[in-house]
Amino acid sequence: MAAERALPSPLAHYDPADLLDALATGIVVLDAQLCVIYANVAAQHLLAMSFNLARGRPYADLFAESNGMIATLKRARDEGDIFSEREVTVRPQATPRESRVLDITITPLEGQMTGTHLLVELSDETQRTRLTRESEQRARLEGSRMMTRQLAHEIKNPLGGLRGAAQLLERQLADPAQREYTTVIINEADRLTALVDTMAGPMRAPQRLPMNVHEICEHVYHLLRAEARSAVVVDRDYDPSVPEGPFDRNQVVQALLNIARNALQAVGDRGHITLRTRVLGNAHIGLERHRLAVRIDVEDDGPGVPETIRGSLFYPLVTGRANGTGLGLAVAQEIITRNGGAIEFRSEPGRTVFSILLPLESGESQP
Repeated sequence: MAAERALPSPLAHYDPADLLDALATGIVVLDAQLCVIYANVAAQHLLAMSFNLARGRPYADLFAESNGMIATLKRARDEGDIFSEREVTVRPQATPRESRVLDITITPLEGQMTGTHLLVELSDETQRTRLTRESEQRARLEGSRMMTRQLAHEIKNPLGGLRGAAQLLERQLADPAQREYTTVIINEADRLTALVDTMAGPMRAPQRLPMNVHEICEHVYHLLRAEARSAVVVDRDYDPSVPEGPFDRNQVVQALLNIARNALQAVGDRGHITLRTRVLGNAHIGLERHRLAVRIDVEDDGPGVPETIRGSLFYPLVTGRANGTGLGLAVAQEIITRNGGAIEFRSEPGRTVFSILLPLESGESQP
């Protein structure tokens, strides 16, 4: 009986390296000393470094921060077992200010090669993690916002009665010195009413008109310069390629001013604040993808956001300052959300950046 003819493999005409480069997952191969001997295109993107620069370098040298990943690599090499870790935050050495969230799988490779080699799979989960975090934050903020509005309603009623009673009392007091006390009561009642209205958040729907975002930034810049102490430097770093977009000028000014004033208070008597704009392509804001968006950064060199309040920073009445109301960021978040945007921040001692993301056109819903 004639031997059956072997069918050619459908992958026979493809170079294995080309197949690995076509993967969205980053693939890195390390030798027994944990030095790079191969990295596909996706891995080069995640590491922000070309293979020619990474080849032969210790894997640990490619990261400014690796959150224990190197120790896991050594365990996989020494024990010969597969290890997986989810949502590991790393900062590539080439871009130390930009963190990425990776799912990592480490597989030992045994063969004719000298020592144990490691196959490292890197899956970029930065976008998914950010979307999950934003979704959870929006849900928490909505619950907090509803409670705040109910509380504001309950507070305003007795404040109105208090103010009315003080006005009636004032009319019956002949002594001007005594009327000063009722004036204090009325003024404080008005101040508390305004504070409660701020807690309730802006209810007006955005009224968007085409304009350049730099008009908004310039307005805030001049206000900030007027309020800043003499030893505080306020800089601008604008991207001239940012096109016009549909913005509610008053609302975006208020949100940006709230964030900028926080930066001003963070630096105190001496410091550096920068207003920065950048145009973004294919930007994800919430569950929508926008072909074009603008990012407005407010960067300061203050002490940074306290670790204890970072998870609840945008909640009403949460503040890191003894004399703060904790309303500025909550109101800013409410405004930017109503305008289809989002606010992000990253903070460390000496560098805090709050970023407002706003669409420059309508977006597409993401699954």
